[in-house]
Amino acid sequence: MIELTERAAKHVTDYLNNRGHGEGIRVGIRTAGCSGLAYVLEFVDEPDSVDVKFESNGVNIFVDPKSMVYLDGLLMDYVTEGLNEGFRFTNPNQKGECGCGESFTV
Repeated sequence: MIELTERAAKHVTDYLNNRGHGEGIRVGIRTAGCSGLAYVLEFVDEPDSVDVKFESNGVNIFVDPKSMVYLDGLLMDYVTEGLNEGFRFTNPNQKGECGCGESFTV
C-alpha cells in the first residue's frame, strides 16, 4: 500500500485541478544517483492495464508492478522547509540514502 498525507493529497489534487485533467499520480523508481534508486512521479491521464492502484485521501495512486516491490508501505508527505518545498518519502524498505538525499538503496 502507498499512502499520501493530507498535505500531499491536497498538493496533487490542486495540481490536477489546475491541469484540468488527470486520473491521479504514478509513483515509481528508476536507477539513478550515487545510491542506486530514485523516486519518479508523474501525472496519469490514462492508467496502464498492469498498474497497481491505490486511493489515499481522495487521490488515485498508480504503481507499476516492478516498482511495487520497492515501494510497498511508502508514505508521501509534501513539506515546506525554508525556501524549499517538495515531497518527502518515508519508505520502510529503504536501507540507506546518499548524502544529498536524491537517491536511496533497498
